[in-house]
Amino acid sequence: MKREINKIAIVRLSALGDIVNSAVVLQFIDAHFKNVQITWITEEAFAPLLQTHPLINQVHTINLKRAKKERSLSQLKEIIKGLKSLGKFDIIIDMQGLLKSALVARFIGKSTHSFDKKSSREGISSLFYKTTSNIEYTQNIVKRNCFVVADGLDFEISDTMLLSKKAIFPFEKLPKKSTNIKEVAIVIGASWESKIYPKERVAELINALKECSVSLIWGSEREKSDAQWIVQNSQNSSLAPKLSLNELISFISNMDLVIGNDTGPTHMAWAQNVPSITLFGPTTTRMIYETPKNIGIESSSHVDINKIDKNDFSIKDIELSKILLSVEELLYGV
Repeated sequence: MKREINKIAIVRLSALGDIVNSAVVLQFIDAHFKNVQITWITEEAFAPLLQTHPLINQVHTINLKRAKKERSLSQLKEIIKGLKSLGKFDIIIDMQGLLKSALVARFIGKSTHSFDKKSSREGISSLFYKTTSNIEYTQNIVKRNCFVVADGLDFEISDTMLLSKKAIFPFEKLPKKSTNIKEVAIVIGASWESKIYPKERVAELINALKECSVSLIWGSEREKSDAQWIVQNSQNSSLAPKLSLNELISFISNMDLVIGNDTGPTHMAWAQNVPSITLFGPTTTRMIYETPKNIGIESSSHVDINKIDKNDFSIKDIELSKILLSVEELLYGV
């Protein structure tokens, strides 16, 4: 007998890649609990990605980063007041499992659920939950996200369900440049310098993709400058325009292949069922859900998930030949 659930609050504040990998649960919740109302609590910067989602009834935004930066007690009080005004929920699921997200969940109400002490990066967060789930912290991030939600709602999200998922976000169908040319997007940036594949190697990669039209996705002025350098030193490449989050989703959704670092825009390809190659240096394929058309390539570095080394620049050692083999497989079935 299905548990009666009418109203759910999901807490996933940041970052972009984590929100992309978390939002997959929405379609499974909707399939299991018809007419359920979902409120998603997130940082202001990521709200546009969620506000157009057909399975989310309300997006409630907060700005903890600004309140912390400005050390503003009045802003913090406003955040708490807003959370308490959201009303009653049958369950409040904290998908982040950090102390800050646990406090946010607890201010919303008492029926909180998240990871237990052994499963969280910040074990103290478990003190604020009514119920908890146990899954090793080292497990695949998408599976962790799905498990904590499904366990809290008393149903299962299987690998079969993940492999046959629908595109997570709505998108606009864009016209193809040519039916004969494969369109490839390369995501050149990331949150840490050590997660970025060197621009010189990106240019080499593009020059090897002779029958493709390559667009370079950038997010900051520094990334734009690197992208311009790559364009000047490669053929058949161009800068993608400056894109909003929703425009970025549509742009990626219309690609034949996305290649990129371990970062949010690259993860969007998996979310939208677009073939992708993700490059890893200081992190591992734990950060993505690999499928026959979503491939991760790791450097030879030994990575300790519990103690990430941000000074590990081994991503630069990933051979172009490895990437090109995966490109042949994904674009041409070779």
